Amino acid sequence: MNDEIEDIELQDEEEQGLYEHHRLVVEKGQEMIRIDKYIVNRIQNATRNKVQNAIDAGNVQVNEKPVKSNYKIKPHDVITIFYGHPPRDKEIIPENIPLNIVYEDNDVVVVNKEPGMVVHPAYGHYSGTLIHALAYHFKNLPENTQIINGEEISRPGLLHRIDKNTSGILIIAKNENAMQRLSNDFFHHNLDRRYVAMVWGDFDENEGTIRSYVGRNLRNRKVMDVFETEEHGKLAITHYKVLERFGYVTLVECKLETGRTHQIRIHMKSIGHPLFNDNEYGGDQVLKGTTYAKYKQFIQNCFAICPRQALHAKSLEITHPKTGKLLKFESELPADMQGLIDKWRVYTTAYK
Repeated sequence: MNDEIEDIELQDEEEQGLYEHHRLVVEKGQEMIRIDKYIVNRIQNATRNKVQNAIDAGNVQVNEKPVKSNYKIKPHDVITIFYGHPPRDKEIIPENIPLNIVYEDNDVVVVNKEPGMVVHPAYGHYSGTLIHALAYHFKNLPENTQIINGEEISRPGLLHRIDKNTSGILIIAKNENAMQRLSNDFFHHNLDRRYVAMVWGDFDENEGTIRSYVGRNLRNRKVMDVFETEEHGKLAITHYKVLERFGYVTLVECKLETGRTHQIRIHMKSIGHPLFNDNEYGGDQVLKGTTYAKYKQFIQNCFAICPRQALHAKSLEITHPKTGKLLKFESELPADMQGLIDKWRVYTTAYK
């Protein structure tokens, strides 16, 4: 099983959709109080009734064991809260959604995903996904399933994924042989994946490597974090190099060795360079530049041009699963990112 399929269970819950998941670690020195009261005080918009219902349903665990509402928490307890979702039909209904096909043969198809398109069905996204489009355009794609929180999720032909608001290249297997061989290449990192990102700040160096363990943030399970050891995450390696400098922001290329959830986004943040307009990792604020109102308005205009994290899966190089030939697929930057770059070029030239 390749790294990205393996990591799919860790993607954010809005896209994955199986549970809204919270993890709380009781602070040292915390007095012993009822668990329902403790949770209500620490989770925004949580109500006593909602929390008690979750506890009664067995969806609240302390140290991996269900508890009752009158359980009194102790320092260092690890509390995990699952909120259930309504049942849904697992069947993938084909939908006639246009696809930007970069390459296709009898074994693989390569698409350039538009920003805003969800890759596979999830809570709140039970239609209109890439998987629904693939089911319409391609028959009998090889089955690929993943057990996520006890539920079997189907993703026919899918070898890897990118976030809803990330654009770019994805490869899909059209038969079992291609699925097996390419999955093996993903697992052993025998391919080349490169992304282009606009990030906040300037770099002292022209290139570098970020190596850390990436896993769920211990307090906010909807985002990722970096760790020094593998206790809370999996090894993630990103190589980056500067493509163009704009003073307050920089255009970089990122080459992935691993495929962890939100890897580029959290790695860039970890070295002080959040992706431009990344609302989950702090990039949707004015992080660099001046205090002038005109500059702040310029940034807001940039956010409007590219209303998402400025990240694009630019290229993918693979060994063809049947012919053994080395193939490289590339895609142009989408209009929003290109418009963002052009605007910064004009701004930088004007204020040199």
